[in-house]
Amino acid sequence: MISAALVMLMTPGLAFFYGGMVRAKSVLNMLMMNFIALAVVGVLWTLYGFTMAFGNDVGGGLLGNFDFAGLSNISGKLAGFATAATDTAPAVAWPGSDGLPLFAFVMFQLMFAIITPALISGAIADRAKFWGWTLFVAVWVTIVYFPVAHWVFSFDGFIGADSVGGWIANQLKALDFAGGTAVHINAGAAGLALAIVLGKRKGWPKGTGRPHNVPFVLLGAALLWFGWYGFNAGSSLAANDLAAVAFTNTTVATAAAILGWLVVEQIKIGKPTTLGAASGAVAGLVAITPAAGFVSPLGAIAIGLIAGALCALAISLKFRFGFDDSLDVVGVHLVGGLVGTLLIGFFGTTSVNSLGVDGLFYGGGLGQLGKQALAAAVVLGYSFVLTFVIGWVIKKLGGFRVSAEDEVSGIDEAQHAESAYDFTGSGGGLGQPTSIPVKAPTGNAATKLEESKA
Repeated sequence: MISAALVMLMTPGLAFFYGGMVRAKSVLNMLMMNFIALAVVGVLWTLYGFTMAFGNDVGGGLLGNFDFAGLSNISGKLAGFATAATDTAPAVAWPGSDGLPLFAFVMFQLMFAIITPALISGAIADRAKFWGWTLFVAVWVTIVYFPVAHWVFSFDGFIGADSVGGWIANQLKALDFAGGTAVHINAGAAGLALAIVLGKRKGWPKGTGRPHNVPFVLLGAALLWFGWYGFNAGSSLAANDLAAVAFTNTTVATAAAILGWLVVEQIKIGKPTTLGAASGAVAGLVAITPAAGFVSPLGAIAIGLIAGALCALAISLKFRFGFDDSLDVVGVHLVGGLVGTLLIGFFGTTSVNSLGVDGLFYGGGLGQLGKQALAAAVVLGYSFVLTFVIGWVIKKLGGFRVSAEDEVSGIDEAQHAESAYDFTGSGGGLGQPTSIPVKAPTGNAATKLEESKA
């Protein structure tokens, strides 16, 4: 439950991270696009989302049944794994020594379901209608996220002793500790599709403004990093050694990714930026997510450095290929998710987790890399195609993109009848007060003022 609360904090953290990067006149819309995910997904998860993702498989490892619709048949139940006997330990009956209340697992996984569509919002910043976005979130989690979560996160024998889960986790046996495929590749591919469907912002790429509040961006990145400990360490589903390893790997990979991103910035533009440091941190967090419980700290550092550098380079892809990914969801989440997912095939080691694999660098060959690549490709393709269709339909119905006039004047007022900042001074805001007379300088003071102007 503590880990679930940490992951919940990531969504408002993401709102600040994204909100600081947009214009002052569209920051509220960006915050609301993230915040509404808490409301929409929270309700749908209760009604049918959890059971679609973690109900007993209905066939082919593609979808769960509806035994848990409305979160029925959950109260008082445990979840966990039985373990077979080994040379050094006796068998442990289901639900195992680390069994946990099923309701705690329900809430933990809810927070993953909430933040995944929220990640997509950065790709279409400054140009989406709020209610169109809200409808998109509802449809997208239903058709895309809930099934993919079943594929990746639903393991045989976890919800019940004889329960059957998804095909990626159990048949393909691709490794994803905390959501490199189900969360980040999924959201990144969806962000690409939606950016193409909605089209470019007016004036893109040069006339769309700069980040209006870089301190907001750094605050958001810090909240994400803090919450990510629940995301990754919490995915061990117990307070144990593996959780501590995942916590450690999350820390060192993120630190390394910041350095990797800043070095690329120094080479490209001659200066390290605050925005780059924040983006590098998120890139490292994304990349270590699938690998956190399968690699050593040295492997985590390598993954972080590679991800930080590659994501810093990848954000320029939108200019080369002409898609307006407003806040670099593709460059950070899709590329970072791919990096972390694939590098398990190189850096994975059973010395960290006996349930993992030995990658290429630990004598395991290329077999696991192939499994990782297939899982990534299927999730990417499924998410991109379905998202494109969903977005296209909503756009054709006239409910997705704001008018050119509203986009230019600012969508906060148009969509929410509010503005984030009071520049007039009438409300004690940032404007210059008009009721206090200011005495004009005279004599030597006037001369010095004119000299300073000159």
